[in-house]
Order: sequence, then structure tokens, then C-alpha cells
Amino acid sequence: MATTSQAPRRVKIFEEAVHLACRAPSYHNSQPWRWVVTSDSVQLFVDTDRLVATDTTGRQAVISCGAALDHFRVAAAAAGLQARVQRYPDPEDHHHLATITFAALTDITAGHRRRADAILRRRTDRLPMEAPSDWASFELLLGESADPAVTLDVIAPADRPAVADASQLTDALRLYDSAYHHEIDWWTSPFEVNDGIPHSALVSAAEADRVDVGRSFPVTQNRERRPHVAEDTAQLVVISATDDTRAGILRCGEALSALLLDATVAGLASCTLSHLTEVPVSRDIVGALVNRPFPQVVVRLGRVPELDDVPPPTPRRPLSEVLALKL
Repeated sequence: MATTSQAPRRVKIFEEAVHLACRAPSYHNSQPWRWVVTSDSVQLFVDTDRLVATDTTGRQAVISCGAALDHFRVAAAAAGLQARVQRYPDPEDHHHLATITFAALTDITAGHRRRADAILRRRTDRLPMEAPSDWASFELLLGESADPAVTLDVIAPADRPAVADASQLTDALRLYDSAYHHEIDWWTSPFEVNDGIPHSALVSAAEADRVDVGRSFPVTQNRERRPHVAEDTAQLVVISATDDTRAGILRCGEALSALLLDATVAGLASCTLSHLTEVPVSRDIVGALVNRPFPQVVVRLGRVPELDDVPPPTPRRPLSEVLALKL
């Protein structure tokens, strides 16, 4: 527990870490998390007021919160704190995702700082990408996950058409789902808000036609970008849980964050794709391709031109809306 003199500084560190944690990607940028700082810990909860209606099981919300949890851990490490995470500390409250306590890090390395910097540089890139250069070196990182509850598999080139078919099948099965389309329209509203997906992060019809694996959003009138990339050749990585429990799904969200930050540090662009696991038949196709029963999310990783315009960061809710102090 921090002494009285240390408490204000600790609170400031926690506030800054939560601020960075909230840069994590979330389902439709719904930001379904709630943080509570106490005298000796930080608590993470699902914010039930932020649940997306068509995420009926809350799975996407838990994945989103898992990504924020790992972002928080990275931010804390860059500030000199080792985060110790107890997942689902209250068996009676499945909205209470984690209790985080802390120990001092003996050394803050350049690696800690690079990963924290990557939080602010990462963007979801829905445009066509080129295949990563030196993929073999980056792929070695995928096998180094310290979490036995999560697996990361690369889709083989020969299996990519099957993933594209699953993506199109998802669209076809939702063609007449008015609730889903109403929801997508709401989360991509052109109004200036602190949540949802801004039009600057969406793609035009011509751009979407060059990406074979992607969620269908309302198209924009943006000028066509990356015209020299005739088709998307990004690598596809599947993150799966060893079981379909809430704890396993939360860990997949943490693994998603780690993968995205590793990719950003390596100079790769990324796009998280959850639509492939939202519809059971599409999820089964993806699971069969990697021989895993519980795929949770797919990620596109690729190379983009160095001189590409960097889009503005997707908006986030004010810290006052997501963080409470109970000291």
C-alpha cells in the first residue's frame, strides 16, 4: 500500500495508465470498460451501459476489455510498475474482470517504453495492405506467448480463399438482419462523438473491393487511397482460446493487445476482425482451418507505404466517464 506522501503520485500514474489503456481497440469503438482506483489496487469492470445489443453473449465486450487490460499493464510497466492481475476475482460477479496490484519494476527497459509508445501509434487500418516483409522473423514471436490458454495461428495462403468465403457468408447471413444494420449505422454516425467509428476510419466502395477479408461498413465518399495496392495480401492471424469460458475469452483480448503492439513496434499495420467469429457457421469455418474449437478473433497484419497519411486517432470517452477514484 502506498504511503500518504506517495498516494497522489500513484493516483496520477494510474490515471495516465488508464488513459493509455483506453486507446485499446473495442467492438465498434464501444469502449465497454469501467475502471476503479482504490488505495491499493486498480479494478476493471465491464460497463454494462456500453454493451452492444447484438453482442448478445457479451463476448466481444470481454475481448475488448482484455485488450484494455493488457494495454494498462504495458502502460504501468513503462511507468515502473509491474502489474499483477487476478482475473475474475469475485466468482459471483462476472462483470468484475480483474483486480490489479503492483510491485516496483527493478528496471524500465527501452522495450517497455517502445511498447507504451506503440499504444499511441497503433491504428485500425481497413485499407488494403501489402504482405509483411521478413514475416518469418515476426512469426517467431507468435509462438512465444507465455499464456497456455491462448493460441495464435497463421492462416496458410492456400486457406485464405476459405476465410474470404466465410467473410462473405457472414455478410449474406446478415443481409436481412435489420437490428444489426441499424446498430452498424448508429456506431458509424457522422456526428462528432466520443465513441463509434469515425468516417475517416472507414473505406470507400472501391477500397473495400480490394480487401477480401473485412467487415462490411457503410461506404464513404473518401478519395481512393493506396491505389497501387491492387489487392490485400496481409497475413491473417487467428487468436483462439483453449476453452470458451469468460476467463479464456478475456485472455484472448489480452493476447490481441500484445499482438497489435508487437506488430506496431515491428512497423506493421493491423486490423482486428471480429465479424468472422460472431456468426456460428463462419466461426466454425475459421476454427476448422486452424484446427481450433474456439477461435475468438482474426487479425490482418500487413505493410503500408511509409509516406501514407496517418489518420487521426479514433475518439475516446473522457477519463471522467470511465474512471472512478475510491481511495
